[in-house]
Amino acid sequence: MSILTAFLALGGLTLLLAVLLIVANKKFYVYEDPRIDQVEDMLPHANCGACGFPGCRLFAEALVSGDVLPGKCSVSAEQDRVEIADFLGVNLGSEEKRVARLACNGGTNVAINRANYTGIPTCQASALVSGGGKGCFWGCLGYGDCQVVCDFDAIQMNQFSIPEVDVDKCTACGDCVEACPKGLFSIEPISHRLWVACKSLEKGDDVLDDCEVGCTACGKCAMDAPANLIEMVNNLPVINYSENHNTRIPIERCPTGAIVWLDDKLGAQKGKEAKIIVRKGQKMMGGS
Repeated sequence: MSILTAFLALGGLTLLLAVLLIVANKKFYVYEDPRIDQVEDMLPHANCGACGFPGCRLFAEALVSGDVLPGKCSVSAEQDRVEIADFLGVNLGSEEKRVARLACNGGTNVAINRANYTGIPTCQASALVSGGGKGCFWGCLGYGDCQVVCDFDAIQMNQFSIPEVDVDKCTACGDCVEACPKGLFSIEPISHRLWVACKSLEKGDDVLDDCEVGCTACGKCAMDAPANLIEMVNNLPVINYSENHNTRIPIERCPTGAIVWLDDKLGAQKGKEAKIIVRKGQKMMGGS
């Protein structure tokens, strides 16, 4: 009798739980548009965040709900964005490509170290030891943390230990921004070609003792630039990109080439009065 009672009790409990699960499933069911999976398959699966969403799945959800347009994905190929737009029956839309920009050009051929760091060979580690030992406290330390964290192979260290960004590969994910202990990277629209490649807050020719391409705060760029385009702030030129910045005029009289014009193929272009650097090897402290 006791066995039968236990069996019935267990069966009744099982039945009750099954009913509760069925009711809960119906009550809390959330409909998901099947198009989300299809749109996600059309996306590059980079999960880079360039579109403003943490991953391609959330971006696909936003596309299906109509909150954004396919053109906001600057990583997808043009034909893939068109395919998504046709599938959803929406306009393609557009989004200016953004890329990582580096505010330093002080490589080993132009900048010196005033101390020899021998610890873990990373920028993060060296920065903890008196700022890394570089003469310019604000300069790139050159160990390539940014290159290591870039999942898209868009950053390579050049022969002078300065990171160079391949704008065709860059997805504007921002990992390099977080990795740089000196805060030298920022994510910018690709149209920001007029660029200050320095973050030193020092002033005067003493800057050149540490880095030959550092900004000396001479202010020539601000004087030559169209009205309201450049303002000197804390000994550095600050470009107002809300103004028409499609001009190379401000770079021409810069004596060090600290303000440059960025060309996707030719790299950073200096003005005609910038000192020509011909040194191919490492600059030594106290030497030329």
